[in-house]
Amino acid sequence: MVMVRMKFHVAVTEEALARLNDHAKAERDREDAWIAERRRKLLEPGMPRRAAAAVRRDIRVQVARMRRTGELGGTRDDIVARAVREELQAQGLDHEWPEPPDGELEAPGRRWGTPPSQPMGGGGYTHRLSVTLPHALGDAVRRASYWTSKDAVEALQDWADRWGNGIEISLREAERNGIPAELALLAAAGQPSAPKSALEIRNQLRQQILTTGDLLRAGVDRAGRPGQPGLPDTTGH
Repeated sequence: MVMVRMKFHVAVTEEALARLNDHAKAERDREDAWIAERRRKLLEPGMPRRAAAAVRRDIRVQVARMRRTGELGGTRDDIVARAVREELQAQGLDHEWPEPPDGELEAPGRRWGTPPSQPMGGGGYTHRLSVTLPHALGDAVRRASYWTSKDAVEALQDWADRWGNGIEISLREAERNGIPAELALLAAAGQPSAPKSALEIRNQLRQQILTTGDLLRAGVDRAGRPGQPGLPDTTGH
């Protein structure tokens, strides 16, 4: 049966990506060495072709099982998927989530009213990583981030109705909606200036936002840290 998968693109730091790649290479080398050793022990010179094929098939089955249990790391996607699942468990988010309203998960860009966590370049997230997760896990990540952030997002919307989005977010929203930047700047200039106490409330609300990128980055960081305990994949996904 072909496993349905979900693809994500996430901005990461150069250091986090390098640690992940180093770990993935080490796991690939370890798996290759295990396979070579098993073949050396089980494949005898002059063995009939059918018997040799059966040995190789059994080794492939064992490798697949060991990847599922975490005894072998598998591909980079496997490593990230396992770490993301561990991150959901660590944050208490590994449970059934209701389906969000139609169209909410398909909206482009970051959640409404939230600024980028760090800018691309200039010491921020300078690299991008593409990762493919099992569909059930990817869907869990998207649902967890939506429902965890829902109340804060709605509060930020109320805040913006009172004080406006500010120039940065107004420009980004205008670009998303096809509105000329000049009009967005004029609208932002006419909005009331938020006092310090209101800005502090906005910052507190922003800190409560959890995006899919936040969860994936936490998984990437977890995967790249040595000594992290592996949890068996018991979901069947």
